Amino acid sequence: MISPVNRLTLAVGMVIATLVGQATAAPAAPSENATINLIRLLVEQGVLKQSAADGLIAQAEKEAQQARQTSAAVVAAGPVAAPGDVRVQYVPAAVRDQIRDQVKAEVMTTAKNENWAQPNTFPEWASRISFDGDLRLRTESRYFSGHNSNEILDYAKLNESGPYDVNKDTNTKLPPLLNTREDRENLMRLRARLGMKAIISPEWTAGIRVGTGNDSNPVSANQTLGGGFGKKDLWLDQGYLTWKATQDLTLTGGRFSNPFYSTDMMYSKDLNFDGVAGMFDHKLNKDWGLFATLGAFPVEYSSDTASSNGKDKEDSRNKWMFGGQIGADWKINNSNSLKGAMAYYRFEDIEGQRSSPCKPWEGQPACDTDGSRLTFMQKGNSVFLLRDIVPNPDTPGLTPQPQFVGLASKFDVLDLNLVWDTELPQNMMLRTQGNYIRNLSYDKGKMLKRADYEIVNNINSEGQFESGGNALMVQFTLGNALDMRKRGDWNVLAGYKYIQPDALPDGFNDSSFHLGGTNAKGYYIGGSYGIDKNIYASARWLSASEVYGTPFEVDVMQLELNTRF
Repeated sequence: MISPVNRLTLAVGMVIATLVGQATAAPAAPSENATINLIRLLVEQGVLKQSAADGLIAQAEKEAQQARQTSAAVVAAGPVAAPGDVRVQYVPAAVRDQIRDQVKAEVMTTAKNENWAQPNTFPEWASRISFDGDLRLRTESRYFSGHNSNEILDYAKLNESGPYDVNKDTNTKLPPLLNTREDRENLMRLRARLGMKAIISPEWTAGIRVGTGNDSNPVSANQTLGGGFGKKDLWLDQGYLTWKATQDLTLTGGRFSNPFYSTDMMYSKDLNFDGVAGMFDHKLNKDWGLFATLGAFPVEYSSDTASSNGKDKEDSRNKWMFGGQIGADWKINNSNSLKGAMAYYRFEDIEGQRSSPCKPWEGQPACDTDGSRLTFMQKGNSVFLLRDIVPNPDTPGLTPQPQFVGLASKFDVLDLNLVWDTELPQNMMLRTQGNYIRNLSYDKGKMLKRADYEIVNNINSEGQFESGGNALMVQFTLGNALDMRKRGDWNVLAGYKYIQPDALPDGFNDSSFHLGGTNAKGYYIGGSYGIDKNIYASARWLSASEVYGTPFEVDVMQLELNTRF
């Protein structure tokens, strides 16, 4: 790169060379040293290479010798220069031409690299940075069945604000309860996200994205409008570094979008992953392709102490998710294609642990397994009381029971996905999608034993615990486009979900169907229409109820206007 000083030197050199070439030399002895000094100066400034300069100096000496002989003859025949005449140093034509070409090439190369020779352009680094984003306006209404129980506990809030005293003889306050009967209409909601991607080198890319959200909820970026017109929060939605190790292998670390091929029954579309992932994508030929993903993701780190004012230290129980997936694409013919994937997700230490006997009534700030509760849950998973509280011998029936809850099941999830796309007459397309999930670690007997028979939800009318480890989804999408990209694109969809309580962790899936979580079954329908390029409207109706336990049925209607840029 040539500095501003170098540019000035080059410009002066070009002017000198031009003036010298145009001037008429007076009959006088030439100055050989000035030419050589000019060439050496250009070498010092980096305009000429030494090898090229050596050749020019040799040629200059030869032409200078010839010029001296010619000048001597002219002086002998012509008059002596009068006072006031200006003598211009002679530079041989070959030297002038080579200097001019070299300077021009160097200057133009630098100008193109730095974009300062072209008007209305940006510096080179600006071309390596790009921005994208999306914005969604939604109105949402929730309609609850009048047959729902109005005593369904919100265990996520209990853990967040707890511990809660479950002894009715010592606590007259109600626990946090879900709204199960009062309809909510026309909730205006906004989702806005803006991302920046920087290409650091051909192999390295960095990205940052910010987004809206009512709180740090990982499965929703929705911001409910209102609140006295108060300003809304922005959160760090993504921040990652990607290395393209080979043509087929990419490694990413930080906080980034879902690297697995999945449906929203397993992972919400708004969910981002914290951790590291390697993604492999290879084309075998024009009809077949293979892909695979492997990753490790910290779900939650344990705290250092049992409580903010406790002296007792907790064992490290860091919660992790390890995932692996393999899949294939097959273009059957010009009208049909198939995509399938099999994934396995192992969730380490997210299940709860029953504590050793503890005595909070003596002033003990916490019990030794309080940290086994999850930071974030939705609803549906079977949960149990974590603390084994020893009754006060003086008032056994009046001993407070401040409790947290933990997950009763372990989770080792098998996730199978299959998608069939087919082109129909009249430029129509049909997508048929199926998703089956099985918790390989589901074991009702082990769950009851782990919970010390203190499971508190998914209880049937006879007082018995019911659950399951399977989930199933089917969906059909029909239209002239599967992705809304331009004016006139449209599609309609219909689907069904059946999710048993402990088929998968309830904290990571779609937050709209049955208002999030597991222990849900029902149907959904919807449609989308392209209003303009990258702007489309959509509508959805989702109707779901519980699979087991206390009655809870809710219908959700969503009307949206979406845009991306």
